[in-house]
Amino acid sequence: MKGFEWLARSLKESGQTHFFFVDAVLRRTLLELERVGVQPVLAHTEKAAVYMADAYGRVSGRPGVVAAQSVGTANLAAGLQDAWLGRSPVLALTGHKPTGHQHRNAYQEVAHAPLFAPVTRHAAQVHDAADLPRQFRQAWAAAVAAPPRPVHLDLNGLMGEFVETSETPEPPAALGAWTAPRYRPGADPAAVRAAAAALLSSRRVVIVAGDGAALSACGAEVLALAEALRAPVATSLGARGMISTRHPLHVGVVGNYSAPPANRVVHAAELVLFIGCDTGDQVTHAWRVPRPGTRVVQIDADPLEFERSYATEVALLGDPRAVITALLAALGTPARDDGFLAEAQATMAAWRKEIAPRLASDAVAIDPARLCAELTRALPADGILVADTGYSGIWTGTLVELEPRQTYLRAAGSLGWAFPASLGAKCAAPDRKVVCWSGDGALYYHLPELETAKRRGIAVTLVVNNNSGFGQGWPSYLKQAGNRPVAAEQVLRFGPTDFAAVARQFGLKGIRVERPQDLAGALAEAMAGDETCVVDVVTDIDCRAPEPWTPKEEV
Repeated sequence: MKGFEWLARSLKESGQTHFFFVDAVLRRTLLELERVGVQPVLAHTEKAAVYMADAYGRVSGRPGVVAAQSVGTANLAAGLQDAWLGRSPVLALTGHKPTGHQHRNAYQEVAHAPLFAPVTRHAAQVHDAADLPRQFRQAWAAAVAAPPRPVHLDLNGLMGEFVETSETPEPPAALGAWTAPRYRPGADPAAVRAAAAALLSSRRVVIVAGDGAALSACGAEVLALAEALRAPVATSLGARGMISTRHPLHVGVVGNYSAPPANRVVHAAELVLFIGCDTGDQVTHAWRVPRPGTRVVQIDADPLEFERSYATEVALLGDPRAVITALLAALGTPARDDGFLAEAQATMAAWRKEIAPRLASDAVAIDPARLCAELTRALPADGILVADTGYSGIWTGTLVELEPRQTYLRAAGSLGWAFPASLGAKCAAPDRKVVCWSGDGALYYHLPELETAKRRGIAVTLVVNNNSGFGQGWPSYLKQAGNRPVAAEQVLRFGPTDFAAVARQFGLKGIRVERPQDLAGALAEAMAGDETCVVDVVTDIDCRAPEPWTPKEEV
């Protein structure tokens, strides 16, 4: 069997439905993929193709597969940053010039290995088809291990043609059952007992559930543990929605992209239970929340996450769902004091009362808080919400309410990620409605993917928070500019652009919304369609998203 036949059939038998790429690469494989029923999706940039594969992997649990020829390799590697930071399984395939061309100033060729080293768990060169089955299985297995990460196979030939045209005697691989996380080990029983004792020794316990907990799909277990401990639950941005954001135990996203209650509650705790949470600067508000010296118990599938930022009283190594199940059995039904939980709930209730008028605002230009409220009502019960980084993450992570059957995907850092990612999410979940929240500044990065959505018939609702500028940094930069507001405008303002009209130029539907009372109808109309629709919402750049609470002694 030729290499291109083996690769195409292995992807098909492993459950892949789409293959994301930028030409020219693996052309024989692409034709075979289409023949066997896997849809090739040609993107307009390598980064957009990677973002599609990234979200495809997050939603499906199988590696999203992305490919580019040798000259596009650097662009593809740059796009893997979000997949790495977001713990997403991605299989990147690139071509490289033959061995005899290396180190000889071959046209458009740079060393590939250094480009991928920071953003992949596993990388290897594939010389011919005889090597492909073993290396394909190894790469796939590495991608779906805990935590999932991108992997890279560098194929011999500018377009991988030497691998495609050589032969392998092996039958196609069927790896569809290898989904992330592939293994769910439990923790050491002694550690479980020690953790139970530590948790029961404190009256003021808070749970912080992170992206690893969301990956483990342990929302029900986290909620049962919180109920047993009478402990409020905060989450990282990436874990938002793993338990109902309306649940009485939920206090919101903690850290830099936070509304005030979560930081207050976590800072007031005596003991913090981190579950699948990386304790980086974003989720800890630059390591100020929880406060230094707070007791910490930590559950994680990755041993490298222990002791990164806080001294760990008890470390439980294992899949969060498996570990929590054992921990619940060890805890039993303890009698717990509700005092700390009552404080947390009062803090949350006061915040909800404070923000309520903005959620109902009739202001023109539109307050994005009102857009969040309308999106909460419009998102279907099993909908997928994809949010960009920066203010898009803060607006959606603090003000859009979510339920466990819904899915929240957020950019791990790259502006412009959300729209291509939403297309990949839809490819992975064709029967679910996908809504993308993007600022106008982010959308300019990958606006040409509107053509991809049209050509491939990928239907998402693209909501543009259109304030004609970079809203997150606008007030501080305007202040820095002093009596030179025009200078600030030249740096952070652009447009105005009518993205609904732009959508129509691509042959898609576009709806322009300038009044808040028109939001509900526009969102309903957009989601009812069977093609991508752009809902261009004219918002007020001076409206501020919720800001995190910071401990006074650290201000």
